[in-house]
Amino acid sequence: MPFLTRRRLEPEEMDSLALPERELQAALAGLARLNWASNSNAWTWPLIKRVAGILAPQRIRILDIATGSGDVPIALWHLAHRQKLDVEIHGIDVNPKTIQFARHKAQESGAEVVFECVDVLNDELRGEFDIVMCSLFLHHLTNEQAVTLMRKMAGAAKALGILVDLRRSLSSYLLAYCASRLLSRSGIVHRDAVRSVRAAFTVEELGETAEQAGVPPGRAFNVWPARMAMVWYTPNWCAHVQPKP
Repeated sequence: MPFLTRRRLEPEEMDSLALPERELQAALAGLARLNWASNSNAWTWPLIKRVAGILAPQRIRILDIATGSGDVPIALWHLAHRQKLDVEIHGIDVNPKTIQFARHKAQESGAEVVFECVDVLNDELRGEFDIVMCSLFLHHLTNEQAVTLMRKMAGAAKALGILVDLRRSLSSYLLAYCASRLLSRSGIVHRDAVRSVRAAFTVEELGETAEQAGVPPGRAFNVWPARMAMVWYTPNWCAHVQPKP
C-alpha cells in the first residue's frame, strides 16, 4: 500500500507527559492486553533461560527499556521465580506516571521488579546488565534516535540484546486496527495502534539501523502475529551459545 511504503512518524497520544493519569492507565492496560495476546515471551524466554543457565548459580541481571506498564518484566520475573532462577530485573521509562503505574502493578502481583524513571536517549544507563531488552519503542523514534537507542543497548548488554517492535505492513495495519478495538476500550489505543504501524520499520530497515548503530552481528526476523525482532549476542558470548560440533 502506498501509505506504508515509507515510515510516517506522527506524535502519539501515549507519548504526551501531560496525558491525564486515568486515560494513561486505561491505555497502558489496553497495551498490556495486546502484549499478552502477542505472547512474545514464548520465544524471548528460552533465550533468557539459556543465558541464565550458563551464568548459574550467578544472578542474572536484566534491563527492560521503555517498560511502559511493566507487563513484560513482571511476566518474566514470575517465569523466573516459578523455575527458581535467580534474576534481578529493572524497568526504565521516561514517563514518571508510567513508572508509578508499573510499580503498582508489580506490587499487586508480588513481582520484585525495580522500576526507575530514565530517559534512555539522553541519560546514562547505570549498572551492568547481562540482558538488555526493548519492546514496542523503536517506532516512536526518528531514524537517528533509533540508531542511538540500539547503540546504547549494545553498549549496556554484557551477553544478549533483544529488540522487539511492530512491523510495517498491510497485514500489521489491519491487525492493529482490529485487535486494538477488540482488546481495549481506550480511544488512545485505537488511534495510536495504527499510527504506530505507519511509523514502524520493516525487517530490512531494522537490520540496516542495527548496522549503523554498530550492533554485534545478529538476526532480524518476523515474529507472529505482526511484529519483528532483532537478537544479538555480544562477541564475548558467541562462544557460549554456538552449537557444539
